[in-house]
Amino acid sequence: MPLLRLEDLQPDATLRGILPDAAVTVVGVEWHGSDALTLVYRGPNGRVADEILYRHDEPRVDRAHLQGLIEDRALAHDAMDSRRVARVREDMERAEARRLQPHYIESFFLEAFRRLGGTVRQREPRRYEITHVPAPVRSRDRQIGAGDPVLARYERITFEKDLIAPPGQPLAAFVCPGHPLLDAVLDLTLERHRDLLKRGTVLVDERDPGTSPRVLLFLEHAIQDASVLPSGERRTISRRMLHVEMDAAGRTRHPYYAPYLDYRPLAEDEPPVVNLLARPECAWITRALEQKAQGHAIEHVVPEHIAEVRGRRLAWIEKTRAAVMDRLTKEITYWDHRAEQLKLQEQAGRAGARLNSQEARRRADEMQARLERRLAELDREAQISALPPVVLGGLLVVPIGLVAAMTGRAPAGPASPTDTQASAARAREIVMEIERGLGFEPTDREFERLGYDVESRAPGTGKLRFIEVKGRVSGADTVTVTKNEILTSLNKPDDFILALVEFLNGDTHRVRYLRRPFQREPDFGVTSVNYDFAKLLERAGNPR
Repeated sequence: MPLLRLEDLQPDATLRGILPDAAVTVVGVEWHGSDALTLVYRGPNGRVADEILYRHDEPRVDRAHLQGLIEDRALAHDAMDSRRVARVREDMERAEARRLQPHYIESFFLEAFRRLGGTVRQREPRRYEITHVPAPVRSRDRQIGAGDPVLARYERITFEKDLIAPPGQPLAAFVCPGHPLLDAVLDLTLERHRDLLKRGTVLVDERDPGTSPRVLLFLEHAIQDASVLPSGERRTISRRMLHVEMDAAGRTRHPYYAPYLDYRPLAEDEPPVVNLLARPECAWITRALEQKAQGHAIEHVVPEHIAEVRGRRLAWIEKTRAAVMDRLTKEITYWDHRAEQLKLQEQAGRAGARLNSQEARRRADEMQARLERRLAELDREAQISALPPVVLGGLLVVPIGLVAAMTGRAPAGPASPTDTQASAARAREIVMEIERGLGFEPTDREFERLGYDVESRAPGTGKLRFIEVKGRVSGADTVTVTKNEILTSLNKPDDFILALVEFLNGDTHRVRYLRRPFQREPDFGVTSVNYDFAKLLERAGNPR
C-alpha cells in the first residue's frame, strides 16, 4: 500500500522515492515538531544515511504518485504574474543589501592574506598590488585548484567589477568567490583555524545593557540531489552557514546575517571566561543547547533554504529539459527520416557510398539513448533533499550590562532612559509613521539584525528602501553605528537612509534623514563606530 503520511514511517519499512531507482529500509525516525522528521535509512549497498523530510515531501515517497510528481516538475512555466515578479524584485533588493561582494570579501581577504604572510598594498582607491604570494598559498592552489594557477605576484587586484579596467590604469584581477587566489586563502584559513569554531569564544554585545547572556551557535546545512559521485556519495548542490541564537528564557531566533560582526572580544581588564561561566546567569548553558538549536533549524530555518534552492534549481532544470527535448528530438526525427529515405534508395538499387540506412538508424538510436540518459540525469538532479544541519561551533554573547555588573564600572555610552530599548522602539515607530505619511509601507525588521531597522516599500513600484533608526536626546554627543549597518549602507548607497530622531523637551521630537551617511567600511577588527551626533544632524535633511 503506498505511503501517504510521514506518521506511517516505521522501522524496517521498505520505502521508495528516497534514492533514484532503488528502495531503502527505514532504520529510525526523529521528529522535529509535527511537520518535519529526520529519516535514518539503509540503502541497497548497506550504507546508512539520513535525510530530512517535510510534509511537502510525502508525495515524493508515495509510490503511486512518484512518477506523476516527476512529470509535473517537468512542466515549464514561461510567465510570472505581477505579484511573483514583485516578490522576486524585493528578494533581489534584500540580497543586494546583504551581499558579500565587495566589502565583506575584501575585508576578509586582506586580513587573512596578511596573516598567511602575503604582502599587499593599496595603489589606487580600492585597487591593490600584491608583491608577494606566500608559497603555502601557491602550493594549496596546486592541490585544490582546477582553473588558472595562483601567480607569484599581481600587478593589481580589485573586489569591484567597475574597477577592473579604469582608464589609464593597469588591468586588475577580479578577486571574488571562485578566483583561485581567494579559494586558496580561504582553504588555508579554514584548515588552520576551523577548530576555533568548535572551541568557541566569548564576545561582548555593547548594545545590550541587560545582564542575561545569550548563546550563538553556528550550523552548516547542506542540500543534495540524487546524482551519485564516483565516491558513492550523493552530490551536494548547496551549502549554507546558519546562525541560531538562544537565551535563558528559552527564546530561539535565527539571525540572518553575520551577527558576530557587531560584537567585540573581551578586553584584558574584563572578567575572564571562567568567571563569566561561573555566574548564575550562565547556569542554563548546557550541551543540550546543540540539539535544541538543530531542532529549531530543522523546523524554521532549513525549510527556507530548501525552498530557495528548490525553486531556483527546478526552474533551471525545467529550462534545460525543454532545450534538451527540443534539440535531441529534432536530431532523432532527422535521422529517422534519413534512415527511411536511404532504405527506399537501397531497395531501388541506389545505395549511397558514404551513408547507408543502417548507419542512419544507428545514429537515430544513439540520439534516443542519449536523450533518455540526459532526461534521467535531470530527473536525478530534480530530486532535491536536505541533510540534517551539523553544529560547527558556538560562542557566548555577554551583554555589556553583565560585564559592568561584574567589574563595578558603569557601561560606556549613553545612560539616559531615552537610549533604552523602549525609546529605540519609540524612535522606530516615529520613523514608520513618517514613512506612512510619505506613502510608503514600512515594516519593522529590527530584531532580525539585518543591518537596518525598517524596510519601507513603495506601493507603486515595489522598490525597497532600508532605514537605520538612531534615537538620541537633544545635545547627545555621539551615535553608535555597527559594522553590519555600515556595510549594508555601502551595499545599497542609493536606497539606504540613516534616520536620526532627536528627542527634544517633553514629548516633542525632530526627525532628519541622512542619505549616503558613510564613505568607507571600518577596519577588520572594528565592530562599531561612534559618530558625532551634531555633525550627522547638520548633514541630514527633511524626510522625503
